[in-house]
Amino acid sequence: QASLVESGGGLVQPGGSLRLSCAASDQSFRSLAMGWFRQSPGKEREFVATISGVSSATLVADSLVGRFSISRDRFKSVLYLEMNNVQPEDTAVYYCAARNARVMKRSVSEYVHWGQGTQVTVSS
Repeated sequence: QASLVESGGGLVQPGGSLRLSCAASDQSFRSLAMGWFRQSPGKEREFVATISGVSSATLVADSLVGRFSISRDRFKSVLYLEMNNVQPEDTAVYYCAARNARVMKRSVSEYVHWGQGTQVTVSS
């Protein structure tokens, strides 16, 4: 069964940077829309960013534009989330996800493949 595995989480100081990675076990993910979501304790899982399955088009949550960016290495089937100038409110478990389609979507319900998540903690 195809899987997604996140890595790169950890403890980072406010104002610092972090890059999360998501490795897909199946080459079929190369043509699927993929995204990053995050979930803090007591809160619903929320959209962070998504990338098209067929182009370099991306969408980032309005509140994160300018600090977060999403990219992918199609050859290696790896998805990335670049996080800059992180703040304590960015503390969450970050999840990688993939749709069974090529079009980008922001909704959690549109994604059918999920990784196990990686914890990001922003604290001094």
